[in-house]
Amino acid sequence: MRFLVQRVDRASVAVEGEVIGAIEKGFLVFVGIADTDDTQIADKMIKKLIGLRIFEDENGKTNLDLKTVGGQLLVISQFTLYADCRKGNRPSFVNAGGPEQAKELYEYIINQCRREISVVNEGRFGAHMEVSLVNHGPFTIFLDSAEIC
Repeated sequence: MRFLVQRVDRASVAVEGEVIGAIEKGFLVFVGIADTDDTQIADKMIKKLIGLRIFEDENGKTNLDLKTVGGQLLVISQFTLYADCRKGNRPSFVNAGGPEQAKELYEYIINQCRREISVVNEGRFGAHMEVSLVNHGPFTIFLDSAEIC
């Protein structure tokens, strides 16, 4: 499982021109799910995500987590995080989870995040989405379950 986390001042996602999710200060999280992922891996990734201390404290140090600052989440499914570009110029996605499994885990992640964070918005699984954001920093973190779990 892979999370691409961007600390944002605001972010939104639209499908066919209609905004379906938007947040203010928080994390925009792109979620890639592999064919080997399960809920145990998702739980560990969610714990790491929620615990990331990448907001500044009163001394300007990145020492505060999402809950402490009242941050919000916008979670977007993105199978392209499993692009394999080692051979040729056309990416392969053979390591990405199948649509049924990926959708189930994506929904699980959103529901588990809602247990911890008061505002959690989402994209639409499998849809062509337009994502807009104002990255605060910029600050982008890549979490990979192969390194965390």
